[in-house]
Amino acid sequence: MLELRLVQGSLLKKVLEAMKDLVTDANFDCSATGFSLQAMDSSHVALVALLLRSEGFEHYRCDRNITMGMNLNNVSKLLKCAGNDDIITIKADDGGDTVTFMFENPKQDKISDFEMKLMDLDSEHLGIPDAEYHAIVRMPSLEFSRICKDLSSIGDTVVISVTKEGIKFSTRGDIGNANIVCRQNTTVDKPEVAIVIQMNEAVSLTFALRYLNSFTKATSLSETVTISLSSELPLVVEYKIADMGYIKFYLAPKIEDDE
Repeated sequence: MLELRLVQGSLLKKVLEAMKDLVTDANFDCSATGFSLQAMDSSHVALVALLLRSEGFEHYRCDRNITMGMNLNNVSKLLKCAGNDDIITIKADDGGDTVTFMFENPKQDKISDFEMKLMDLDSEHLGIPDAEYHAIVRMPSLEFSRICKDLSSIGDTVVISVTKEGIKFSTRGDIGNANIVCRQNTTVDKPEVAIVIQMNEAVSLTFALRYLNSFTKATSLSETVTISLSSELPLVVEYKIADMGYIKFYLAPKIEDDE
């Protein structure tokens, strides 16, 4: 038996909005420790990893590990029926082929429930190795989102370079070139607007902007974003989810002349 009750139902809505354009179908894995997902996009260039720890739920019961295959667009449609203040409960029986979403509106004494058929999906669980990154940058998520959006009106790819001075985003396209530099600033009063750079060595890598713009759909989950870069590894873009977990996007760098 699985029963999860999330008081901040709007969190789940935001999580699905952040993933549904990247991943169509995915397995949600539930265990005693939490609710998680790992899935690649259809072109196998990007990976998304989600974790919502059990202690972040008001009520969390998972008698045994259960995997639920769902179409993320369909889940997103269901969640649109929930108000932002609704409490969301997810229920499933062991070995059952459906999952039930319940939305409770505490103000209106209204409860809605939706039953959805589960899908049987092959899941390749990709071991993501813990790696040491050459450069880790924490910056305001809105700023990162704006930079990706602005640059995609000029070019298709972005070169992200990190030095001690700051993080630089560069692109080139038919109309010309653009460079945006964000310098490290840790002296600000509000930690959420600081730009903090931890760097062992300078890094400069090229990425497809359309993926980065897709990742920034998670901006509403967190005021800050952490970007981890290393020359031999995929980029990691991480958004913390309240105090209960994270959503991480991994993206392989583009090799020059590789379309």
